[in-house]
Amino acid sequence: MDTDTGTDAGTGTGAVEPAAARRMWHLLEPVHAVVYYAPEAYEEAAALGYGTAERWPAYFAWRAAPLGAAGAEETTAAFHSFSPDMVARYVPESWRIAAPDAVLAARTRAVTRTYAALLGPGADTPGVAEAATLARRVAGAAVPAGPLSAANAALPWPGEPAAALWQAATVIREHRGDGHLRALREAGLDPVESLVSFAAIGAAPPEVFASRGWTPTAWEAARSRLAARGLVDAAGAATEAGRELRAQVERRTDELAAEPWRVLSDDEREHLAKALEPFWVAAIGSGLLPGVNTLGIGKV
Repeated sequence: MDTDTGTDAGTGTGAVEPAAARRMWHLLEPVHAVVYYAPEAYEEAAALGYGTAERWPAYFAWRAAPLGAAGAEETTAAFHSFSPDMVARYVPESWRIAAPDAVLAARTRAVTRTYAALLGPGADTPGVAEAATLARRVAGAAVPAGPLSAANAALPWPGEPAAALWQAATVIREHRGDGHLRALREAGLDPVESLVSFAAIGAAPPEVFASRGWTPTAWEAARSRLAARGLVDAAGAATEAGRELRAQVERRTDELAAEPWRVLSDDEREHLAKALEPFWVAAIGSGLLPGVNTLGIGKV
């Protein structure tokens, strides 16, 4: 089924409150993220030749493939929060294992299989097609803000409704992510400072952010720089100024993310939220997603 209804035909009625964009992100993020943890995705990655003892070989391949055969420096800049040394362990080795086009084809198969497993017959219903159509309109209105949103927006659209919904969710979340990086830069936070300051407000424990590959030395150096700016105290907790700076980053992120949602009317946005419920419930209910995450969902 083709979900193309013409992404430039919006019926939106004007400005969208930033809080509405955040709410839709909370609904769409599990739709996107569950694929990185799904057994079906691991199977597709293994068939390409990627190791699956940990999730990172497949993660870097799945997420970076829209960029083409990007090198470590380009991927580090696009992903932002990962240490350069960690990225270099997987990129460009990813493209020696499989070409980006092969990875993208396998990614679409992984998405289709994952949602067939999670939703059963519900993965191919008019409701899913409706959700894909609405989400694709938003994705089409998301002016690329950086390399990941631009690269995903340029990909061909899958014909299967569930895969089309996933791709739209991915364009939207990468658009939001690219806007978030802009907000962090405006706040004067480098990649590791971004993580340290986020941990400092309780978004997740510091050990959760260890998954991004920064050494304890780099973490402590960033904490010292933030302390010199008055953003964290001696124990590493955010000061009032640190909390306000992070709140400013989140507000700016929501403002930038809200723009493409103007293409939908309030009723259409509510209809999409309702249509996303089975996906959201299935993703959360699968137990595949970590309970505490580096995005701070449920905390910030």
